[in-house]
Amino acid sequence: MVKVLAETLTIPALLFLGLLFCFPMAFHQPQPDHAKLVIAGAPVAGKVDTALQRQHPGGFDVTAVTDAREARRAVLDRDAVAGFAAQGKHAVLYVAGANGVSLEQALAKGFTQLAAHNHQKLTITDVAPTVSKDGLGTTPVYFAIAWNIPGYILATSLLRAVTLDRRKKVLTVACFAAVFSTVGFFVGVGLGYLPNSPAALAIAFLLTTAVGTFSLGMAPFVRHFFPLAGLGLYIVLSVPSSGLVPVQLLPRFFQGLHAVMPLGNAVDGLRGVLYFDNAGVLRPVLVLCAWITSGMTLLALDAWRHHRTAARQGGEDEQEDIPDPPVEDPSVEAPVPTALPVRPHHFGELLPMLEGTVHDGEQQAVRHAAVTVMDTSGRQVVRTATNARGEYAVTGLPEGYVNVVVSYPGRNPLVHQKLLQSGVAVRADFTLHDRRDGTTRAAAQLLDPPA
Repeated sequence: MVKVLAETLTIPALLFLGLLFCFPMAFHQPQPDHAKLVIAGAPVAGKVDTALQRQHPGGFDVTAVTDAREARRAVLDRDAVAGFAAQGKHAVLYVAGANGVSLEQALAKGFTQLAAHNHQKLTITDVAPTVSKDGLGTTPVYFAIAWNIPGYILATSLLRAVTLDRRKKVLTVACFAAVFSTVGFFVGVGLGYLPNSPAALAIAFLLTTAVGTFSLGMAPFVRHFFPLAGLGLYIVLSVPSSGLVPVQLLPRFFQGLHAVMPLGNAVDGLRGVLYFDNAGVLRPVLVLCAWITSGMTLLALDAWRHHRTAARQGGEDEQEDIPDPPVEDPSVEAPVPTALPVRPHHFGELLPMLEGTVHDGEQQAVRHAAVTVMDTSGRQVVRTATNARGEYAVTGLPEGYVNVVVSYPGRNPLVHQKLLQSGVAVRADFTLHDRRDGTTRAAAQLLDPPA
C-alpha cells in the first residue's frame, strides 16, 4: 500500500515542486543580467559601462561601436538589446519594442537617469515597434505556447493509438502541425495580433513537430514517468524561459534554458520573422530541427531495441513495427487494470476477468503475442503478452463491452468484442494466420470465387 501510494504521488509532487520553484524564480522582480548594449564612441562607452555597473552590477555587457547608425543597426540585427549615442546635450537610445515592453522600460529608466546625470536630453527611438494589439510585445509567446503544449497532448493521444506504427504517428504529428500552424497564424493575422509574415508558419510548424516528435521518441524510455517528463519539459521549464519576461531580465539559469528549449527558440524565431526582417532566425530554426532529429533518433533506437529483443526471443527474421504499449497519463486516466500471470490461482488472489489463448493456423501456441484491451471509444485499458503456452489473463477491467486486439509480427491481427460482467470470467481465444497465407487465400478466392 505504501509503495503504491508513493508511486502514485511521485509525479504530482515533483510537478508541484517544479512549478513552485521555477515560476517565482523566473518572474519575481526581473533584473537585467548581462544584457548586451552598444554605445557609440569608445570614450562614451567606458563612462556608460562604469555608470551602469554601479547601478546594476553584472546587468549589462557594453560594447563600443563607431557611430549612432551602427548602434541602431546592432539593435535591428539583434546583436544588442539597445544602442546609445550621445553628442553634446543630446542623447538617443535605440530600443526594440518587439523584445518586450518590460525590457524597454528597464532600459529607458536606466538611461534616463544616466542622461539626466550628464545634463543631456534623452530621445528614445523604437526601431522594431509591434502591431497595435501587441503593445507588450508578448503576443508571439502566447501563440508559441498554443503551438507548443498541443504538440505534447497530440503525442500523448497517439501513444494510445495501438493500430498506428511509428511512421504513421510521425506523419500524423506533421499533418496536425501543419493544421495548427496554419489556423493559428491566420487567426493571429485576422484578429490583428500578428503581422502578416508567412515565414511565421514555418516556425510554428517546426515547434509543434519538434514537441510532438520528441515526445513520441522519449515515451518508450521514460515509461510511466512520461507525464512528468512532458509537463516538466514543455511547461515547468519552457514557460518561465520562453520570453514572456524578456530573456535578458531572467536569471542565467533560465537564459540557458531559453537557448535550448523548443518554446524559447520558437519565440525568438517568431520575433525575428515578425519584427526584425528575419534577423537572428537561423539559430532557432536549427535548434528546433535538432529536437525533431533527436525525436526521430529515439524512435529509431526504440525500433532497433524491439527488433533486437524479438530476435533474442526467437522471433521471425522480418519483424513488424509494433509500437510500445501506450503510456497512460495518470493526470487524466483511470487506474490501469492488471495483467495476471497465467497459473492456478489460490484463495485470496486476484481472479481474471478476461483470459484466453493465442494459437497459429496449425494450433501451435504463439508466444509473446501482444494482447491489447480497449474500450468502445478506442482508448487502451490494458496491454499484456502471451506466455510460452500462448495464454494471457487480465483483471480489474470495467464492466461493459471491450475490444480485445491481438497482434504478432508477420501475422494478421484479430479483434474480438466481449461483454464483461463483474464476477464472471470471459474467454477470448484467437487463431492468428500467417500474413502471406492470408494474402494467398484472398488471391485464390478472387481467381476462383465460391459458387
